[in-house]
Amino acid sequence: MKLNLTRVARGVRAAIDGFVRSFSLTDSDLYNRTAAFEAGVEVTPKAVMQLDAVWSCVRLISETIATLPLSMYERTSAGKRVAPQHPLQFIIHDQPNVDSTASVFWEAMVASMLLRGAGRAEKLYVSGSDQVVGLAYLDPDKLACTQDYNTGRKKFTYPRPNGTLREIPESRIWTIPGFTLDGINGVSVIAYGAKVFGNAMAADKAAASTFSTGLLQTVYYKFQSFLTPKQRTEFRENLKGSVERGETPVLEGGSSVESVGIKPSDAQLLESRGYSVEAICRWFRVPPWMVGHTEKSTSWGTGIEQQMIGFLTFTLAPWLKRIEQAISKDLLRSGERGRFYPKFAVEGLLRADSAGRAAFYGVMVDKGILTRDEVREFEERPPMGGNAAVLTVQSAMTTLDAIGAATAGDANQARASIRAFLGLEDQPRGTES
Repeated sequence: MKLNLTRVARGVRAAIDGFVRSFSLTDSDLYNRTAAFEAGVEVTPKAVMQLDAVWSCVRLISETIATLPLSMYERTSAGKRVAPQHPLQFIIHDQPNVDSTASVFWEAMVASMLLRGAGRAEKLYVSGSDQVVGLAYLDPDKLACTQDYNTGRKKFTYPRPNGTLREIPESRIWTIPGFTLDGINGVSVIAYGAKVFGNAMAADKAAASTFSTGLLQTVYYKFQSFLTPKQRTEFRENLKGSVERGETPVLEGGSSVESVGIKPSDAQLLESRGYSVEAICRWFRVPPWMVGHTEKSTSWGTGIEQQMIGFLTFTLAPWLKRIEQAISKDLLRSGERGRFYPKFAVEGLLRADSAGRAAFYGVMVDKGILTRDEVREFEERPPMGGNAAVLTVQSAMTTLDAIGAATAGDANQARASIRAFLGLEDQPRGTES
Protein backbone atom coordinates (compact mmCIF):
# COMPACT_ATOMS: atom_id res chain seq x y z
CA MET A 1 0.00 0.00 0.00
CA LYS A 2 1.49 3.30 -1.11
CA LEU A 3 1.61 6.02 1.54
CA ASN A 4 0.14 9.33 0.41
CA LEU A 5 2.53 11.84 2.03
CA THR A 6 0.46 14.80 0.87
CA ARG A 7 -2.63 13.48 2.63
CA VAL A 8 -0.65 12.72 5.79
CA ALA A 9 0.86 16.20 5.85
CA ARG A 10 -2.57 17.74 5.32
CA GLY A 11 -3.98 15.72 8.22
CA VAL A 12 -1.16 16.71 10.56
CA ARG A 13 -1.56 20.36 9.60
CA ALA A 14 -5.31 20.21 10.24
CA ALA A 15 -4.80 18.58 13.64
CA ILE A 16 -2.27 21.20 14.73
CA ASP A 17 -4.42 24.01 13.40
CA GLY A 18 -7.45 22.65 15.22
CA PHE A 19 -5.56 22.42 18.50
CA VAL A 20 -4.14 25.94 18.25
CA ARG A 21 -7.44 27.49 17.22
CA SER A 22 -9.31 25.74 20.03
CA PHE A 23 -7.58 27.93 22.63
CA SER A 24 -7.17 31.64 23.09
CA LEU A 25 -4.07 33.25 24.54
CA THR A 26 -5.99 34.03 27.72
CA ASP A 27 -7.39 30.52 28.16
CA SER A 28 -6.24 28.98 31.42
CA ASP A 29 -6.55 25.50 29.89
CA LEU A 30 -3.70 26.32 27.54
CA TYR A 31 -1.43 27.44 30.37
CA ASN A 32 -2.29 24.35 32.38
CA ARG A 33 -0.80 22.23 29.62
CA THR A 34 2.32 24.26 28.99
CA ALA A 35 5.25 25.35 31.11
CA ALA A 36 7.32 28.51 30.89
CA PHE A 37 11.08 28.53 31.26
CA GLU A 38 12.53 31.61 32.89
CA ALA A 39 16.02 32.05 34.35
CA GLY A 40 16.79 28.49 33.31
CA VAL A 41 14.08 26.84 35.43
CA GLU A 42 10.69 25.37 34.60
CA VAL A 43 7.85 27.50 35.95
CA THR A 44 4.72 25.47 36.71
CA PRO A 45 2.07 25.77 39.44
CA LYS A 46 3.56 22.87 41.37
CA ALA A 47 7.10 24.16 40.98
CA VAL A 48 6.35 27.69 42.21
CA MET A 49 4.57 26.31 45.28
CA GLN A 50 8.04 25.33 46.51
CA LEU A 51 8.75 29.04 46.97
CA ASP A 52 7.91 29.97 50.54
CA ALA A 53 6.39 33.31 49.49
CA VAL A 54 4.06 31.67 46.95
CA TRP A 55 3.14 28.93 49.41
CA SER A 56 2.32 31.52 52.07
CA CYS A 57 0.32 33.80 49.74
CA VAL A 58 -1.78 30.97 48.31
CA ARG A 59 -2.42 29.47 51.74
CA LEU A 60 -3.23 32.85 53.27
CA ILE A 61 -5.88 33.73 50.69
CA SER A 62 -7.40 30.27 50.19
CA GLU A 63 -7.53 29.32 53.87
CA THR A 64 -8.92 32.71 54.92
CA ILE A 65 -11.72 32.49 52.35
CA ALA A 66 -12.40 28.87 53.32
CA THR A 67 -12.95 29.87 56.95
CA LEU A 68 -15.47 32.62 56.16
CA PRO A 69 -19.09 31.48 56.61
CA LEU A 70 -20.88 31.27 53.25
CA SER A 71 -24.68 31.10 53.41
CA MET A 72 -27.75 31.38 51.23
CA TYR A 73 -29.97 34.38 51.99
CA GLU A 74 -33.58 35.06 51.08
CA ARG A 75 -35.02 38.46 50.20
CA THR A 76 -38.33 39.05 51.99
CA SER A 77 -40.65 42.01 52.55
CA ALA A 78 -39.14 42.34 56.03
CA GLY A 79 -35.57 42.31 54.73
CA LYS A 80 -32.99 39.57 54.21
CA ARG A 81 -32.63 36.42 56.26
CA VAL A 82 -30.60 33.22 56.14
CA ALA A 83 -32.34 30.48 54.12
CA PRO A 84 -31.41 27.29 56.03
CA GLN A 85 -33.88 25.15 54.06
CA HIS A 86 -32.47 26.01 50.64
CA PRO A 87 -30.77 22.96 49.03
CA LEU A 88 -27.56 24.90 48.38
CA GLN A 89 -27.16 26.02 52.00
CA PHE A 90 -25.81 22.69 53.23
CA ILE A 91 -23.65 22.28 50.10
CA ILE A 92 -21.80 25.60 50.23
CA HIS A 93 -21.79 26.02 54.02
CA ASP A 94 -21.19 22.52 55.39
CA GLN A 95 -20.44 19.68 52.99
CA PRO A 96 -20.43 19.81 49.17
CA ASN A 97 -20.00 16.03 48.79
CA VAL A 98 -19.52 12.88 50.85
CA ASP A 99 -15.72 13.16 50.81
CA SER A 100 -15.09 16.85 51.51
CA THR A 101 -16.02 19.48 54.02
CA ALA A 102 -16.87 22.96 52.81
CA SER A 103 -13.58 24.43 54.06
CA VAL A 104 -11.48 21.82 52.24
CA PHE A 105 -13.51 22.27 49.05
CA TRP A 106 -13.16 26.06 49.02
CA GLU A 107 -9.44 25.87 49.84
CA ALA A 108 -8.88 23.76 46.73
CA MET A 109 -11.11 25.90 44.51
CA VAL A 110 -9.49 29.20 45.52
CA ALA A 111 -5.96 27.76 45.26
CA SER A 112 -6.73 26.61 41.71
CA MET A 113 -8.11 30.05 40.86
CA LEU A 114 -4.96 31.70 42.21
CA LEU A 115 -2.45 29.42 40.49
CA ARG A 116 -4.22 28.41 37.28
CA GLY A 117 -6.74 31.13 36.57
CA ALA A 118 -9.86 29.05 37.25
CA GLY A 119 -11.33 26.59 39.73
CA ARG A 120 -13.53 23.78 38.45
CA ALA A 121 -15.99 21.38 40.07
CA GLU A 122 -18.54 18.89 38.83
CA LYS A 123 -22.19 19.67 39.51
CA LEU A 124 -23.97 16.65 40.97
CA TYR A 125 -27.67 16.05 40.32
CA VAL A 126 -30.38 13.57 41.26
CA SER A 127 -31.61 11.77 38.16
CA GLY A 128 -34.44 13.67 36.50
CA SER A 129 -33.94 16.87 38.52
CA ASP A 130 -32.29 20.19 37.69
CA GLN A 131 -31.49 20.92 41.34
CA VAL A 132 -27.79 20.76 42.24
CA VAL A 133 -27.34 18.38 45.18
CA GLY A 134 -23.55 18.41 45.43
CA LEU A 135 -20.22 19.68 44.11
CA ALA A 136 -17.08 17.61 43.48
CA TYR A 137 -13.75 19.40 43.08
CA LEU A 138 -11.86 18.54 39.87
CA ASP A 139 -8.07 18.42 40.08
CA PRO A 140 -6.77 20.48 37.11
CA ASP A 141 -3.80 18.12 36.72
CA LYS A 142 -6.21 15.24 36.08
CA LEU A 143 -8.93 17.05 34.14
CA ALA A 144 -8.43 16.80 30.37
CA CYS A 145 -10.23 19.12 27.97
CA THR A 146 -10.51 18.97 24.19
CA GLN A 147 -12.52 21.29 21.99
CA ASP A 148 -14.20 20.59 18.68
CA TYR A 149 -12.93 23.10 16.13
CA ASN A 150 -16.19 23.13 14.15
CA THR A 151 -18.78 23.23 16.93
CA GLY A 152 -16.72 24.90 19.66
CA ARG A 153 -17.95 22.38 22.23
CA LYS A 154 -15.56 21.22 24.93
CA LYS A 155 -15.19 17.62 25.99
CA PHE A 156 -13.96 16.91 29.51
CA THR A 157 -12.56 13.61 30.76
CA TYR A 158 -11.60 12.75 34.34
CA PRO A 159 -10.19 9.56 35.85
CA ARG A 160 -12.20 7.31 38.14
CA PRO A 161 -10.59 5.99 41.35
CA ASN A 162 -9.64 2.81 39.45
CA GLY A 163 -7.83 4.83 36.78
CA THR A 164 -10.34 4.48 33.94
CA LEU A 165 -11.52 7.67 32.26
CA ARG A 166 -15.06 8.97 32.27
CA GLU A 167 -16.53 11.78 30.24
CA ILE A 168 -18.17 14.73 31.99
CA PRO A 169 -20.69 16.77 29.97
CA GLU A 170 -19.74 20.42 29.62
CA SER A 171 -23.07 21.39 31.20
CA ARG A 172 -21.98 19.73 34.46
CA ILE A 173 -18.64 21.54 34.68
CA TRP A 174 -18.81 24.50 37.07
CA THR A 175 -16.05 27.03 36.45
CA ILE A 176 -15.15 30.03 38.59
CA PRO A 177 -12.70 32.16 36.59
CA GLY A 178 -10.10 34.35 38.22
CA PHE A 179 -8.89 37.68 36.87
CA THR A 180 -9.88 37.84 33.21
CA LEU A 181 -8.85 39.86 30.17
CA ASP A 182 -11.57 38.74 27.76
CA GLY A 183 -14.52 38.55 30.15
CA ILE A 184 -14.73 34.76 29.92
CA ASN A 185 -11.48 32.97 30.68
CA GLY A 186 -9.39 33.52 33.80
CA VAL A 187 -5.68 34.12 33.27
CA SER A 188 -2.95 32.30 35.15
CA VAL A 189 -0.86 34.34 37.57
CA ILE A 190 1.94 31.81 37.11
CA ALA A 191 1.95 32.21 33.33
CA TYR A 192 1.94 36.00 33.34
CA GLY A 193 4.39 36.28 36.23
CA ALA A 194 6.71 33.53 34.97
CA LYS A 195 9.72 35.86 34.86
CA VAL A 196 9.32 36.92 38.50
CA PHE A 197 8.67 33.39 39.72
CA GLY A 198 11.48 31.99 37.58
CA ASN A 199 13.97 34.50 38.95
CA ALA A 200 12.90 33.69 42.51
CA MET A 201 13.30 29.96 41.88
CA ALA A 202 16.71 30.53 40.31
CA ALA A 203 17.81 32.62 43.30
CA ASP A 204 16.70 29.88 45.70
CA LYS A 205 18.51 27.29 43.62
CA ALA A 206 21.69 29.38 43.53
CA ALA A 207 21.55 29.99 47.28
CA ALA A 208 21.08 26.30 47.99
CA SER A 209 23.98 25.39 45.72
CA THR A 210 26.20 28.06 47.24
CA PHE A 211 25.63 27.11 50.86
CA SER A 212 25.63 23.35 50.23
CA THR A 213 29.25 23.56 49.05
CA GLY A 214 30.37 25.64 52.02
CA LEU A 215 31.08 28.73 49.85
CA LEU A 216 34.21 27.00 48.45
CA GLN A 217 33.53 28.22 44.94
CA THR A 218 34.60 31.77 45.88
CA VAL A 219 38.31 30.84 46.27
CA TYR A 220 40.95 28.69 44.62
CA TYR A 221 44.18 27.14 45.92
CA LYS A 222 47.55 27.64 44.23
CA PHE A 223 50.52 25.29 44.60
CA GLN A 224 54.14 25.91 43.64
CA SER A 225 54.32 22.61 41.76
CA PHE A 226 51.96 20.40 39.82
CA LEU A 227 49.94 17.84 41.77
CA THR A 228 49.17 14.33 40.68
CA PRO A 229 45.48 13.37 40.22
CA LYS A 230 45.63 11.40 43.45
CA GLN A 231 47.04 14.37 45.36
CA ARG A 232 44.30 16.66 44.01
CA THR A 233 41.61 14.22 45.11
CA GLU A 234 43.08 13.83 48.58
CA PHE A 235 43.44 17.59 49.00
CA ARG A 236 39.81 18.24 48.01
CA GLU A 237 38.51 15.54 50.34
CA ASN A 238 40.58 16.77 53.28
CA LEU A 239 39.55 20.37 52.67
CA LYS A 240 35.87 19.53 52.35
CA GLY A 241 35.99 17.40 55.49
CA SER A 242 37.58 20.19 57.50
CA VAL A 243 34.95 22.71 56.38
CA GLU A 244 32.06 20.36 57.13
CA ARG A 245 33.44 19.71 60.63
CA GLY A 246 33.89 23.42 61.26
CA GLU A 247 37.67 23.13 61.45
CA THR A 248 40.20 25.52 59.96
CA PRO A 249 41.85 23.96 56.90
CA VAL A 250 45.62 23.52 57.12
CA LEU A 251 47.56 24.44 53.99
CA GLU A 252 51.00 22.99 53.39
CA GLY A 253 53.45 22.25 50.63
CA GLY A 254 53.73 25.87 49.52
CA SER A 255 50.00 26.27 48.83
CA SER A 256 48.14 29.58 49.08
CA VAL A 257 44.56 30.79 48.86
CA GLU A 258 43.40 33.18 46.14
CA SER A 259 39.99 34.84 45.87
CA VAL A 260 38.08 34.55 42.62
CA GLY A 261 34.73 35.76 41.42
CA ILE A 262 32.25 37.45 43.74
CA LYS A 263 30.93 36.42 47.11
CA PRO A 264 27.22 35.90 47.69
CA SER A 265 27.14 39.03 49.85
CA ASP A 266 28.76 41.03 47.05
CA ALA A 267 26.26 39.67 44.55
CA GLN A 268 23.48 40.76 46.94
CA LEU A 269 22.03 37.28 46.85
CA LEU A 270 20.08 37.74 50.05
CA GLU A 271 18.80 41.14 48.92
CA SER A 272 17.69 39.60 45.64
CA ARG A 273 15.71 36.95 47.47
CA GLY A 274 14.10 39.61 49.65
CA TYR A 275 13.08 41.54 46.54
CA SER A 276 11.59 38.34 45.11
CA VAL A 277 9.36 38.01 48.18
CA GLU A 278 8.02 41.53 47.70
CA ALA A 279 7.51 40.99 43.97
CA ILE A 280 5.61 37.75 44.55
CA CYS A 281 3.41 39.47 47.13
CA ARG A 282 2.55 42.14 44.56
CA TRP A 283 1.40 39.48 42.09
CA PHE A 284 -0.97 38.04 44.70
CA ARG A 285 -1.82 41.46 46.18
CA VAL A 286 -0.78 40.39 49.67
CA PRO A 287 1.01 42.77 52.08
CA PRO A 288 4.48 41.29 52.76
CA TRP A 289 4.07 41.45 56.53
CA MET A 290 1.27 38.88 56.29
CA VAL A 291 3.73 36.28 54.95
CA GLY A 292 6.43 37.08 57.50
CA HIS A 293 8.41 39.67 55.48
CA THR A 294 8.60 42.57 57.95
CA GLU A 295 11.57 44.54 56.67
CA LYS A 296 9.36 47.40 55.50
CA SER A 297 6.26 48.98 56.99
CA THR A 298 2.87 48.67 55.35
CA SER A 299 0.87 51.62 54.00
CA TRP A 300 -2.46 49.96 54.83
CA GLY A 301 -2.70 51.56 58.28
CA THR A 302 -0.98 51.34 61.64
CA GLY A 303 -3.39 49.19 63.63
CA ILE A 304 -4.17 45.55 62.94
CA GLU A 305 -7.84 46.45 62.40
CA GLN A 306 -7.00 48.96 59.67
CA GLN A 307 -4.64 46.50 58.01
CA MET A 308 -7.28 43.77 58.07
CA ILE A 309 -9.76 46.16 56.47
CA GLY A 310 -7.21 46.80 53.71
CA PHE A 311 -6.60 43.06 53.25
CA LEU A 312 -10.34 42.42 53.01
CA THR A 313 -11.00 45.33 50.65
CA PHE A 314 -8.11 45.00 48.23
CA THR A 315 -7.23 41.29 48.36
CA LEU A 316 -10.20 39.16 49.38
CA ALA A 317 -13.22 41.14 48.16
CA PRO A 318 -12.68 40.46 44.41
CA TRP A 319 -12.36 36.71 45.02
CA LEU A 320 -15.41 36.66 47.31
CA LYS A 321 -17.51 38.49 44.73
CA ARG A 322 -16.43 36.10 41.95
CA ILE A 323 -17.52 33.10 44.01
CA GLU A 324 -20.84 34.65 45.06
CA GLN A 325 -21.79 35.64 41.54
CA ALA A 326 -20.71 32.28 40.08
CA ILE A 327 -23.02 30.52 42.55
CA SER A 328 -25.93 32.78 41.62
CA LYS A 329 -25.28 32.40 37.90
CA ASP A 330 -24.63 28.67 37.63
CA LEU A 331 -26.06 26.89 40.68
CA LEU A 332 -29.34 28.69 41.34
CA ARG A 333 -32.30 27.86 39.13
CA SER A 334 -33.61 30.70 36.98
CA GLY A 335 -36.72 31.20 39.12
CA GLU A 336 -34.68 31.54 42.31
CA ARG A 337 -32.17 34.23 41.32
CA GLY A 338 -34.32 37.18 42.26
CA ARG A 339 -35.26 35.70 45.62
CA PHE A 340 -32.15 33.90 46.88
CA TYR A 341 -28.49 34.88 46.84
CA PRO A 342 -25.22 33.69 48.47
CA LYS A 343 -23.16 35.90 50.74
CA PHE A 344 -19.92 35.57 52.70
CA ALA A 345 -19.96 36.82 56.30
CA VAL A 346 -16.80 38.89 56.74
CA GLU A 347 -17.53 40.35 60.17
CA GLY A 348 -15.15 37.88 61.80
CA LEU A 349 -12.20 39.42 59.96
CA LEU A 350 -13.09 42.85 61.30
CA ARG A 351 -13.61 41.72 64.88
CA ALA A 352 -12.07 44.26 67.24
CA ASP A 353 -10.82 43.69 70.79
CA SER A 354 -13.29 43.40 73.68
CA ALA A 355 -13.15 47.12 74.53
CA GLY A 356 -13.71 48.12 70.92
CA ARG A 357 -16.60 45.71 70.49
CA ALA A 358 -18.24 46.93 73.70
CA ALA A 359 -18.08 50.55 72.56
CA PHE A 360 -19.42 49.68 69.10
CA TYR A 361 -22.27 47.55 70.40
CA GLY A 362 -23.20 50.21 72.95
CA VAL A 363 -23.61 52.86 70.26
CA MET A 364 -25.52 50.54 67.92
CA VAL A 365 -27.98 49.52 70.66
CA ASP A 366 -28.44 53.08 72.00
CA LYS A 367 -29.18 54.35 68.48
CA GLY A 368 -31.78 51.65 67.86
CA ILE A 369 -29.78 50.00 65.07
CA LEU A 370 -29.18 46.64 66.79
CA THR A 371 -31.16 44.75 69.41
CA ARG A 372 -29.50 43.18 72.41
CA ASP A 373 -30.23 39.72 71.02
CA GLU A 374 -28.50 40.63 67.76
CA VAL A 375 -25.45 41.65 69.77
CA ARG A 376 -25.61 38.35 71.63
CA GLU A 377 -25.75 36.52 68.31
CA PHE A 378 -22.58 38.30 67.14
CA GLU A 379 -20.90 37.17 70.37
CA GLU A 380 -22.19 33.61 69.83
CA ARG A 381 -24.44 33.70 72.88
CA PRO A 382 -28.04 32.38 73.04
CA PRO A 383 -30.87 34.91 72.60
CA MET A 384 -32.78 36.12 75.66
CA GLY A 385 -36.05 36.96 73.89
CA GLY A 386 -38.64 39.41 75.18
CA ASN A 387 -37.44 43.00 75.34
CA ALA A 388 -33.93 41.87 74.33
CA ALA A 389 -35.30 41.35 70.81
CA VAL A 390 -36.81 44.87 70.62
CA LEU A 391 -35.06 47.94 69.24
CA THR A 392 -34.61 50.61 71.91
CA VAL A 393 -33.30 54.19 71.91
CA GLN A 394 -32.25 56.70 74.56
CA SER A 395 -35.35 58.86 75.19
CA ALA A 396 -33.81 61.62 77.35
CA MET A 397 -32.52 63.59 74.37
CA THR A 398 -34.38 66.78 73.33
CA THR A 399 -33.76 70.11 71.61
CA LEU A 400 -32.14 73.02 73.43
CA ASP A 401 -35.21 75.31 73.20
CA ALA A 402 -37.42 72.62 74.77
CA ILE A 403 -35.30 72.14 77.89
CA GLY A 404 -37.12 74.85 79.97
CA ALA A 405 -40.59 73.69 79.00
CA ALA A 406 -39.76 70.10 79.74
CA THR A 407 -38.39 71.07 83.19
CA ALA A 408 -41.50 73.08 84.16
CA GLY A 409 -43.80 70.34 83.01
CA ASP A 410 -41.90 67.72 84.97
CA ALA A 411 -42.08 69.89 88.13
CA ASN A 412 -45.87 70.37 87.89
CA GLN A 413 -46.35 66.64 87.29
CA ALA A 414 -44.24 65.78 90.34
CA ARG A 415 -46.16 68.27 92.55
CA ALA A 416 -49.49 66.83 91.48
CA SER A 417 -48.35 63.29 92.19
CA ILE A 418 -47.24 64.19 95.74
CA ARG A 419 -50.55 65.99 96.58
CA ALA A 420 -52.53 63.04 95.29
CA PHE A 421 -50.46 60.67 97.44
CA LEU A 422 -51.11 62.83 100.54
CA GLY A 423 -54.85 63.06 99.80
CA LEU A 424 -54.79 66.81 99.30
CA GLU A 425 -57.04 68.50 96.80
CA ASP A 426 -55.32 70.19 93.95
CA GLN A 427 -55.53 73.97 94.37
CA PRO A 428 -54.30 76.80 92.23
CA ARG A 429 -50.85 78.04 93.12
CA GLY A 430 -50.88 80.98 95.64
CA THR A 431 -54.09 79.87 97.42
CA GLU A 432 -52.59 77.18 99.63
CA SER A 433 -53.14 77.78 103.40
